[in-house]
Amino acid sequence: MNRNVIITCALTGAGDTVGRSEHVPVTPEQIAEAGIAAARAGAAIVHVHVRDPETGKGSREVAYYREAVEIIRASDVDVIVNTTAGMGGDLVLDPQHPTSFVEGTDLVSGVERLAHVEELLPDICTLDCGSLNFGEGSLVYVSTPDMLREGAKRIQELGVRVEMEIFDTGHLWFAKELVAEGLIDSPAMFQLCMGIPYGAPADPLTLQSMVAQLPEGAVWASFALGPMQMPWVAQSILLGGHVRVGLEDNLYLRKGVKATNAQLVEQARTIVEGMGAKVATPDEAREILKLKAR
Repeated sequence: MNRNVIITCALTGAGDTVGRSEHVPVTPEQIAEAGIAAARAGAAIVHVHVRDPETGKGSREVAYYREAVEIIRASDVDVIVNTTAGMGGDLVLDPQHPTSFVEGTDLVSGVERLAHVEELLPDICTLDCGSLNFGEGSLVYVSTPDMLREGAKRIQELGVRVEMEIFDTGHLWFAKELVAEGLIDSPAMFQLCMGIPYGAPADPLTLQSMVAQLPEGAVWASFALGPMQMPWVAQSILLGGHVRVGLEDNLYLRKGVKATNAQLVEQARTIVEGMGAKVATPDEAREILKLKAR
């Protein structure tokens, strides 16, 4: 069992959740304030997406990232910044005419998805390690081997740590190839993302199987969506991993009670400590992840 647990808080994501909870942060300032509050509650890492302040939809606008990250960095809290690099992979097809891309498509190269990483040099950024039928309808998230190798190489050149996001078992297979090819710095960092339709299900045996396939020396965390978020905190700890909570993945503290990011971190902290483990500080997390000093 892991005795020193890193809590990551995923603050807002890019999903259609703004209208479902008043606590989902939208503007760069709101996202930064949510990250600061999560850090004060015990999160060592904040995972940052940004949204268009006018529409609430997910965005890859560098200026929004710049504002959010600068506010976090200028605050009086110590926290590790992890920005997504997954925006720009959405392909929406017309099922009757599949060579036609329809509204909602935002598809750019792997390197173009890194524009904010190039400018801001966060401690960590994500790399979504494969394509996926993303829920119902005709949305495909596109992340090809060529895109991933190109993106991983550029992130490595920038000196930013890669968090490989694994949505299914084939993604894990390819992520291990990136490690074997030397495109991922040691220790390799994996985030096992469970319960996203239609990826790996939020099933304890599936998680156990994926953990058993991780390369030696890997640092890993996992999360699951909705009501499985807090049970997955315990699952991850028992199998030796770290944890992720936050409004990107779950909007509720308990049935009928909407949560803030800080409240979800506090609840995760209670589980961690109740299991006899310790919540890692940002400095302890930096040591575990061998992050370069900024």
